[in-house]
Amino acid sequence: MKVFVTGASGHIGSALVPELLHAGHEVVGLARSDASATKLTDLGAKVQRGDLDDLDGLRKGAAEADAVIHLAFKHEEMFAGNYAGASAADIAVVRAFLDELSGTGKALIGTGGTLSYSGLGRVATEEERVPDDHSRGTARNLVIDAQDVRGAVVVLPPTVHSELDTAGFIPLLVRIARDTGVSGYPGDGTNRWSAVHTLDAARLYRLAVEKAPAGSVLHAVAEEAVTLKEIAEVIGRRLEVPVQSVPAEHFGPLANMVARDAPTSSARTKALLGWETKEPGLLEDLESGFYFDQR
Repeated sequence: MKVFVTGASGHIGSALVPELLHAGHEVVGLARSDASATKLTDLGAKVQRGDLDDLDGLRKGAAEADAVIHLAFKHEEMFAGNYAGASAADIAVVRAFLDELSGTGKALIGTGGTLSYSGLGRVATEEERVPDDHSRGTARNLVIDAQDVRGAVVVLPPTVHSELDTAGFIPLLVRIARDTGVSGYPGDGTNRWSAVHTLDAARLYRLAVEKAPAGSVLHAVAEEAVTLKEIAEVIGRRLEVPVQSVPAEHFGPLANMVARDAPTSSARTKALLGWETKEPGLLEDLESGFYFDQR
């Protein structure tokens, strides 16, 4: 299968491309820079130059492939505070893919986030419906509701962890603790995030493109719930700084996300696709130390 991948040179893409190639697929990765193109070539993928604003180019990539995996998101805009703009761009990309793929029956695998489930007061399952006006709900719903396209969405935890993770939430929490001299947690720290290792997430994307039924919501979750206080305690111990409750403003660009409680189950995903999680857990990865070598 020829698979067109956006975000192919990024954190999860760097694990997904080898996963797809090892399974015998051909990969074409979207690259917006020479460095990204070189990285993809070194991994063994083909390259299509362009970015998320090049909708005609994205349609071309989809037309020439047997399946599309859409990983990319304008994270720079999100962390700069323009979440609405980043989400609008994502919706435009998904619409472009659907315009091209409609009627083909080809696979389109989109991406969502478990923090969209915050506030439920219970463990979220794959049956949850995220409203169109909630976070990235519109793009997610466009994919799973698509007609004549095998659309599925892989829903990622806020903590997708591994040595490949250099710009996600965990590295940011470590940097904030190092810069402020405090490893903080919101409130009493009992709010929960789900977690998954990068390699486990990559395997789920590969299974999704190979065999996920149309309309599937797939939870890339290895651990249903890790509290923010547990995370802060490891960070504080490794950096030798105090661990304490702090106001939301302490977390800078994460201020609107860090207090969310979003425990999430993946039981149905595992049963549907036979996905197994094999890699270390979040706290084990934190204890191993590589996050603290990053600067």
